[in-house]
Formats: sequence, C-alpha cells, structure tokens
Amino acid sequence: MSKLGSSRPYLDVVDLKVEFPTEDGLVRAVDGVSFSLERGKTLAIVGESGSGKSVTSQAVMGLHNRKTTTISGEVVLDGDDLISLSDDDVRRLRGEKMAMIFQDPLSSLHPFYTIERQLVEAIQVHQSVSKGEARKQAVGMLDRVGIPSPDRRISDYPHQLSGGMRQRVMIAMALLNSPSLLIADEPTTALDVTVQAQILELLKDLQRDFNTAIVIITHDLGVVADTADEVVVMYGGRLVEHGTVDDVFHRPEMPYTLGLLASMPRLDRVRLERLDPIPGLPPSLIRLPQGCVFRPRCTYHERVPGGRCDTERPDLTATAPGHEVRCHMPAEERRAIAAERLGIPIGGPA
Repeated sequence: MSKLGSSRPYLDVVDLKVEFPTEDGLVRAVDGVSFSLERGKTLAIVGESGSGKSVTSQAVMGLHNRKTTTISGEVVLDGDDLISLSDDDVRRLRGEKMAMIFQDPLSSLHPFYTIERQLVEAIQVHQSVSKGEARKQAVGMLDRVGIPSPDRRISDYPHQLSGGMRQRVMIAMALLNSPSLLIADEPTTALDVTVQAQILELLKDLQRDFNTAIVIITHDLGVVADTADEVVVMYGGRLVEHGTVDDVFHRPEMPYTLGLLASMPRLDRVRLERLDPIPGLPPSLIRLPQGCVFRPRCTYHERVPGGRCDTERPDLTATAPGHEVRCHMPAEERRAIAAERLGIPIGGPA
C-alpha cells in the first residue's frame, strides 16, 4: 500500500461523494463532504435522520458494496487512500487501524455465538496468536470496558446481557486490536441516561489510553457538547456548518444549525416558551431542491435578495478561522439572527 504523504491529518476526507442508483432515481447520499481529524481528538457528525451521517462513516470504513455504489473523492487514513485501495487491503486495515461501534449491538453481535467466540475470532483474524492467548486478551478487554466477572460473562450469549453490557462488548470488540481510528454510530441510542454517561466516559478514558481519533455520529447535541472537539453539521447529504464545539454551540450561523439548537432543551437558562422545532421534513436525496437544500424549511430565505436561495447552491465559506458555513446571508445578519433566536451574545457565549 502506497503512502500519499505524512504531512496530512491522520484522517483526511476530501470531496467525498456517495451515490446509490435505485428504481426511483439516483440517491446522492453524500455530496462533496470534506473534514479532517488528528489522533487524540473527537469529531462529531450531527444532523437529522437521512442527512448522510451514517453513509459517510460507512464510506470511511469501506463498508459500501462497490458494485452497487459510486464513491469518489479521497478518504486518506495515515497516508493510505482507502477509496483507491483494494477490498482486501481495506479489510486488513479494518480492525487493525480503524474500527466501528454500530448503533444496535443486538443486531451487530451474532445471536447464535457466545461473546467469547466472537471476540476470539476478531483477535485471530488480525493477530497470529493461539486461541488461549486470544481468550486472555478478550477477557482483559471486557474487564477494561467495565464488564463485571469478565471470565464468566465471556461465555454468555448476547441476549443474556443488558443493552449497556452489549454496547460495552461492542466497544471491547472494536478496541481489541488497538485501532487508531474509532467510529461510533449513535453509540448511546436506546440506553438510559445513566448508562449513556458511563459509555461516553468510557470512550474518553480509552481515547486517553490509546490516543485514538474518534468520530461520533449522532443527533444528540448533548453528546456532542460532552465529547467532541470539532463538529460537522450535515443536511441533505452536504456539510452545512463546520467548526469547534464553541463555534457551533456559541457562534452558530447556518439557519439549520440554529434550528437544531433551538429545538434542544437548555438547562443553563430559563425558558418560558415552548421549544422551537424546525418546520417541515428533510428533503428526498433523490429530488433535492435546486438552490439551497435547506430553502424549503428556512424561515430566513426572504432576507436574501434576488431569490438566490431558490436557484443557487451556497458555497461552504469561512466565516472565521476554522469555522465554515454554507449560507447566502451576510455573516453579520446570520450572527444577529443567532443572537436573537438563541439568546446568546453576538460573537460568544453568555
């Protein structure tokens, strides 16, 4: 496998496009998404269902069927362009350098095999060790992720474990071969609040131990605020805002991001009105609007002269160092709207 250059970020996604042909038309699930991530840092990808979050993460992992999917752009991990590599090379990197925690551990773990069989197999695929040594490693990792009596619970089947325990098993499986990139797709969905906090704290502890780069796919902005260094906001298969956590939470500018934040309950200030949800539904990825993809749901499009929101796709432009926004409105007007709608001072947190 050839290297593209050591000066690039550890994970560098450039102009990623993913398209699926269907009977109804071409699904443009991901349309020109770019972001990067260094080791030891966490990037959150947020957005509603159907925004392209999971498709993006699956493209990074090389999980799409190349016979039925068109993928272009670059996904460079530690100098290797995963899109141009063969399926065998990508499969070899999956588990060694990158791993994924899926949304539903019960459907991701094989119901007919014990935890031991599944963990031991994951080790022996990538390491030349005996079954006994693989079992020892598996028990050690189960203990590390907080499974009580791991030497006994390793003999259980997935249905014998609680949802939180199954999620811990999935994390253990992902970390068995010490990958440098970990993608967590909705890792706390369907877990109660206490278990959610434990899982997120576990990921942060393991990141400190292994210097892992983590990508979290979520629609839960509370998870983002607690874990991420940077945030990518996606809508209609496109990146619409990108910045640090402070940028996105305290200096948001894209109307879609404002809608996400306004629909989230806040504990740091009194709110007498009801939450302000985004009107309408996300667009079909087969028939996207001609202009700004968010135009049909945006309450501010009339502020843009000449009807540009109806006819012209806005570019992703820098509004501050490290902060990018896709919107036709001038930056000053976007900031004033954010201050009024979210009750935060223009340019910074309260």
